[in-house]
Amino acid sequence: MSTIHELGRALKTRRTEMGLTQAQVASLAGLSRQTINEVETGAVADLGLNKAERLASALGLGLQVVDGRVTSPPRRRLAPLARAAATASVSYRKPITAARLTKILATGMLPTAYEPHLHALLDDAPVSLLAGVVDQLREELRVERGEIWANYRELARQVKSLRDIWQ
Repeated sequence: MSTIHELGRALKTRRTEMGLTQAQVASLAGLSRQTINEVETGAVADLGLNKAERLASALGLGLQVVDGRVTSPPRRRLAPLARAAATASVSYRKPITAARLTKILATGMLPTAYEPHLHALLDDAPVSLLAGVVDQLREELRVERGEIWANYRELARQVKSLRDIWQ
């Protein structure tokens, strides 16, 4: 499978999970809806690296160059939920725990005390971090990715987030 086809499949999967239309993704990435459609269907002959990166980044995906050499294992990084909880808590005296954040994101039910935390997370966190949280919840709780993205959208509505991705 060619790289452009692989990118198109990944983009369509993520877009669908997030509940976004091609037009919404086009707006987020600064591209036309037709370009999004062509990438997703594999009809585009050449997208260009800058456009591909903008498109992937808009949905929290990344592009990676792999040289095939054996390297040392990657450094262990803080789990996405823990990083998301830290991001949501950065300006608040009482932090939100990863366990509390998990419960909120898995259920879509937001206690009033944590509204500012969720507002900060949903407005400021990189989409790639939010996507990592979705993947972690999928793995740990067996909750469908689309359900978590739907909960994100509902929580964003509750906290009146103005971020383009939630509109």
